[in-house]
Formats: sequence, structure tokens, C-alpha cells
Amino acid sequence: MELEERKELVLRSTEEVVTEEELEELLEERDKPVAYMGDAPTGRMHTGHFITHRKIADFLRAGFEFKVLLADLHAHLDDLKTPFELLKARSEYYEECIKGMMEVTGVDWRDLEFIEGREYQLDRDYILEVLRMAADTTSARCQRAASEVVRYGDHPRLGGYIYPLMQTEDIVALDADVAYGGLDQRGIYMLSRELLPKFGHEKPICVFAPLLTGLTGGKMSASVKGSKINLVDPPKKIKEKIMEAYCPAGEKRDNGILEHLKWLIFPILNSRGEELVVRRPEKYGGDLAYEDYDELEEDFLSEELHPEDLKKASGGKLAEILEPIRERFEGKEELIKEAYPDEEG
Repeated sequence: MELEERKELVLRSTEEVVTEEELEELLEERDKPVAYMGDAPTGRMHTGHFITHRKIADFLRAGFEFKVLLADLHAHLDDLKTPFELLKARSEYYEECIKGMMEVTGVDWRDLEFIEGREYQLDRDYILEVLRMAADTTSARCQRAASEVVRYGDHPRLGGYIYPLMQTEDIVALDADVAYGGLDQRGIYMLSRELLPKFGHEKPICVFAPLLTGLTGGKMSASVKGSKINLVDPPKKIKEKIMEAYCPAGEKRDNGILEHLKWLIFPILNSRGEELVVRRPEKYGGDLAYEDYDELEEDFLSEELHPEDLKKASGGKLAEILEPIRERFEGKEELIKEAYPDEEG
């Protein structure tokens, strides 16, 4: 595969790459560079996670080795979001979800390397370097770097300040050339680019995926009812959430339906050579078929495409796309209950 084609695979469907010049140099020098992303097993995985994980397919096709860090200790350090005794179950649940997402995107999950944080984050050399970085970094700088990821509150716990330093050292420990994640990770990885050269390491190239707007408009949040769709939600619940979503006619801003279509549904349909069919009665113009997102967006903004028709088509297609992930958990319901004992399905 030519360099430009590899580069385009990495760049597409991203929000930012720091920097493109460094990425090009890496691809010129290495046939099999290493990329990684970290997943702190906290709340249930949802379609916002899918937006990020879908990109793994592009890295693999571009010739990367890809490592997935199940960052169990990070999940506990982040304001105790995951109690220590639930770390193992939630890590197993996250791994199953990721494997399911890979199958949906046409990736053999066996091509990924799954690593749990505790496999190496308690090693002497790892801890020593984290402590050296702690001596060189102010608490204010750590908090500023991680404020989009870590929950600090009025009385922040010490773990939240260790969190970005460990994430920085993960890049070294995993021998990663590229650090990949959602745009909320940007502050941490910019800190990594500042710190690592001080300790004799290369700056990581950073690739950021867009963040999905919640279905209720604004930031996707577990605390806002109806804001997100969990990967294992049943079809009926998915369709209900979509039909209740914020989607004013002709408006793009804070429209989670359009973002699901742009960043998740259409990329998967395009990879399969499929189109999105919007069913409509003949008196309203009959069915519409879309091969790409831009054409659909144009019809929606011009109000040729009504929100209710768009929602029905989107809900049905999203439920279909997520079906293989739900199927992975058939017979594994106890794992979900073990991981989230105080939550209903």
C-alpha cells in the first residue's frame, strides 16, 4: 500500500491529528508502527464509544499494530468511578463489547492486542517514572490536562492527578508511536508531548476522533436520561430513544441523530456497499435511498426529509447494526449484572 493511501486511512473521520507531518515521517520509516487506545472500564459502553473504536479498522488497514489498553486502575483512580472489586468484571465486559464492535466493522478482533493495566502498571520502572513526572508537574497542570476526562469535583481525590501521568507513561510502556482516542483526551496527550521528551522519550503522534453529541442535544452524558444508546440496548429501546431524540426540522446544531448517521451508520453502510432507505408513503413523495451522508444532510436541511421519517430509518438501521454486539452477550447476562450490580438493564 502506498504511503499516501496509508496516511489517508489514518486521517479520515478524525477531528485532529498532531501532527500530520510527524505521521507522514512515521509511515515513511516504519512498515508496522504501533498505535494504542485506552479504555477505562467505568460506565456501560455506548454508541459514543463505537464512534471511536470504529476507527481501529483504519489503523489496521494502514499497516499498524494496534493495542487496546483496558485501563482498570485508571477507572478506579478517576474519583472511584469503578469500585476496586468491580474492576475485573467491567474489564471483561468492555473487552466483549470491543470484540463485538470489531466484528460489526469487519475486523478480526484477534488482530488486536488486549492488555490490562495491572499487567504492567505496578512494575517498578513504570512506577518510578510516574513518580519522577509527578515531581516535575504541578497539580494545576495535571487537572487542566485531564479536566475533560477525570471527574474532579469540589474536593478532588489525589488519584485524579496521578491519572494523566500514568496515561503518559502508558505510551512508553506499550511502545506506542501513536496515541489514539476521543477529542476529550487531547489535554492529556498534549501533556504527554510536553513531558516525555524531558525523560528521554519520543513525543507521541496523537490522533483524535470526534465526540458524539447526545440524543437530547448537548454533551452525551450517562446522567441525562435518553442521552445515549448502550451497545446492548434491545431494539425496542433503541428505536424509542431515537424517536424521542432532539432533531428539529432543518437544524444541524446539537443534532445527535445526524451525528450518529455521519460518524457511525453511514461509514458502516459504506464499508458494506449498502445504502440507507427511508420509507415514506407515496403521498409524501415515496421512499428515499441514500448512498452517502452528505446527500441525506442536504435533504434534511432543506426540509425535504422530515425528522420523523429520518428517525424511523435511523432507529431501525442502528438496531440492526448493533445486533451482533447484543448477540455476543446472549448467555453472558450474568457478566453484565456482575459488572453493574446496582443498575437495571
